[in-house]
Amino acid sequence: MARFIGRKEELKKLLGLAKKKSASFIVVRGRRRIGKSRLVEEFGKYFDKFYTFEGLAPVNGITAEDQLTEFSRQMAQQFKAPFARFDDWSDALWALGERIKTGKILILFDEISWMGMNRPGFLGKIKTFWDNHLKKNNQLIFVICGSASAWIEKNILNSTGFVGRISYTLTLEELPLSDCNEFWPKSKNIAAFEKLKILSVTGGIPKYLEEIQMKIPAEETIRELCFTRGAILVEEFNQIFSDLFLRDSPFYKKIIEVLVTGSKERNEICEILKIDPGGRISDYLTELELAGFIRRDYTWDIKSGADSKLSKYRLSDNYLRFYLKYVDKNMTKINRDSFRFKSLTSLPEWNSIIALQFENLVLNNRTLIHQALNISPEQIISENPFYQHRTNRYPGCQIDYLIQTRFNTLYVCEIKFSKNRIDSSIISEMQKKIDSFFYPKGYSCRPVLIHVNGVTEDLIDSDYFSLIIDFSEYLN
Repeated sequence: MARFIGRKEELKKLLGLAKKKSASFIVVRGRRRIGKSRLVEEFGKYFDKFYTFEGLAPVNGITAEDQLTEFSRQMAQQFKAPFARFDDWSDALWALGERIKTGKILILFDEISWMGMNRPGFLGKIKTFWDNHLKKNNQLIFVICGSASAWIEKNILNSTGFVGRISYTLTLEELPLSDCNEFWPKSKNIAAFEKLKILSVTGGIPKYLEEIQMKIPAEETIRELCFTRGAILVEEFNQIFSDLFLRDSPFYKKIIEVLVTGSKERNEICEILKIDPGGRISDYLTELELAGFIRRDYTWDIKSGADSKLSKYRLSDNYLRFYLKYVDKNMTKINRDSFRFKSLTSLPEWNSIIALQFENLVLNNRTLIHQALNISPEQIISENPFYQHRTNRYPGCQIDYLIQTRFNTLYVCEIKFSKNRIDSSIISEMQKKIDSFFYPKGYSCRPVLIHVNGVTEDLIDSDYFSLIIDFSEYLN
C-alpha cells in the first residue's frame, strides 16, 4: 500500500468524533480517486476492529442479488465465518449487527450507491440497521462512502429518513500543494517547474500523483500516463463518468467540453449547446459541481459584500481539461501506438491551456495567497474570481482573483503563467483592468501578481505591485 500523504485536518476531525461517548454516523464523499477509502483505512488504525464492505461496480450483468451475495461473502471473509446466503438486506444487516454489539469498531460501507442498486428499500433498511443495531454500541463509528456525490446528496443528506442521524459529512477536495509536494522525494532535487507540468495534468488527485515515475522527466511521465494505450489516465475518463450521476447521459461530457476553454455563465453554456435555459441544465450543472468537476464562482456587490446573481461555471478539474483537449481527440492514434509529440509546448494551444490549469492550482490553494498577504480569515469579506458586466456606464471587467477585506482594501490578483520571465509590460495590462473595475469611493485597490518562472528586474524596480508571489516556491 502506498504511503499515506496529507489529510491531517480531515483525520484530526474524524479522530475527534472517535472520542465521543456515543456512536457516530459519518458520510464521506468526493471525486473518484480523491482518497476517500484510503483516509478511512488510515482512520481504521485507531480502532480495535475495522470492517469494510464495498459494492460491486455496476457493469453490465451485475444484479441486485449479486451485490447482496458479495456483501455476504465479504462478511464471511472478515469474520472468518461460513458463507451464508441471504435473500434480503434486512437479514444480512441483522447478521452483521449481531457481530458488532460491543468494542471500539469502525464499519465502512464503500460505494454505497452501488451496494443498493435496484433495491428501492435498501436505504430504509440502512436506517433501521443504524437505529436498531449500530447506534447501540457507543464505541462504534459507521462510515458510508461514495463517489456518486449527487446520489448521496439526494438519497441520504436530503432524505427525511436520515434527519438527525448523521454526525458529520466530510467532502474531500484535492490535496493542497504542500501535500502534493510530498509525492516527490526531496533527495531527487526536482525543479518546481517540472512538478508544475505534472500538476497541470493531475491536479491534487492522490491516485494520479502515486502514478508518477520519479526516475524519468515530467514530459516522459505524461507520455506514459496519458498517451500510451491502456495507461491509467487514458482509460480513466470513461470510468469517471460511468455511474456517478443520477441519469445516464452524454450531456455531462458536452457541458465539460464547453468549459474546457474557460469559465462561462449559465446562459452562455445554453447558447453554445443550443438548449432551452429552462430545461434540466441546472440539474446537470449541480450534479457536476457536487461531483467535484466544476465550480460555480459567484461575484459579489463590493458595497454590501453580498453575493450577486452573476456567476460563472469553471472547469476546476485539471485532468478532465487535459483529457478532453489532448487525449480524447487523439484516442484512435493512441490505441494504434502512433501518437507522437515533440514536447508539451508543441501541443495545440498549450500555453492557453496550461494557463487555465495553473489558475486552477492557485484557486485551489488560495489560502497560500491569504498567508502571503498576511490576511486572516476573519478579515475577509469576500474572495473569488470576479466578473463585471459591461453597461452603458462601465466597461466589462474580469479579475482572476479578488479579495475584499473589512479594511476597505481590494486585492486585485493577476494569475500569470509564462514560460519566460514576466516583464514590466504587464503593468499597463493590469492598470487597464483596474481602471475598468468599478468600486465605491474610499476603497484601496492593490495589485498583486501571482506567477511561476520568475519576473524581470525592471518589473521589481517599478514597485507597481503590492506583492509579487512566486507560486513555484510552494513546490520547492
